[in-house]
Amino acid sequence: MTESNKTKETNKTIGEFVAEDYRTAETFEKYGIDFCCGGQATLATTCREKGIDLDKVLQEIEAARKEPIHRSENYAAWPLPFLIDYIVNTHHVYLKENDEQIVAYAHKIAEVHGTHHPEVIEIAKIFEKIASDMAAHLIEEEEIFFPAIKRAEAAVRSGGKPDAKDSALIKSELAKLHREHEQIGDAVHKIRHLARDYAIPADVCNTFVVTYRKLKEFEDDLHKHVHLENNILFSNAQQL
Repeated sequence: MTESNKTKETNKTIGEFVAEDYRTAETFEKYGIDFCCGGQATLATTCREKGIDLDKVLQEIEAARKEPIHRSENYAAWPLPFLIDYIVNTHHVYLKENDEQIVAYAHKIAEVHGTHHPEVIEIAKIFEKIASDMAAHLIEEEEIFFPAIKRAEAAVRSGGKPDAKDSALIKSELAKLHREHEQIGDAVHKIRHLARDYAIPADVCNTFVVTYRKLKEFEDDLHKHVHLENNILFSNAQQL
């Protein structure tokens, strides 16, 4: 890699790397780098602040991008209506099918194991709020924000301009939804910290094990979900 290319790469934000090629997300996850809510920081700044070897990260990113990306993973190339439908049918459906169950599991292990593992009492409270906030967040996206984007995108595609009301709505919703993503991301990070990276204690039941696995699965899904919105959908919606 030439020096000019290296400079260009290191000045990219984490979100830009993952938006261009989702396969790079594995590298960032390996080093504990937030590519969804914290995706606006540059690679150089992130590596410096975390004490990570920048050259090593660049090498691993290059290795991840070695083969041409398949269209099924090239989310940035998808039309906005298709991307929105994918987010709803994949990530929104996942949340609707799993959030209440995780809340129930979290409260169950808090009742059974809270005496010896008090962290699970706090985890149950935090996740219950996440689930409640997420339910309202999904309704707002599906009933207000996403339809406005689809209308604006259709207007632009037909050679016109988005309706002024849709433009104003998109702008106000972008700021609000960004804030909500950050709040939910912070809450999930707190759960991970309390759960000690989801390490399973030796003296717990199977429900405890399942709950921690479901919390980890929830976090993994959230990372991709928020990335697709923050780094691709929201950026393109802003340009409308």
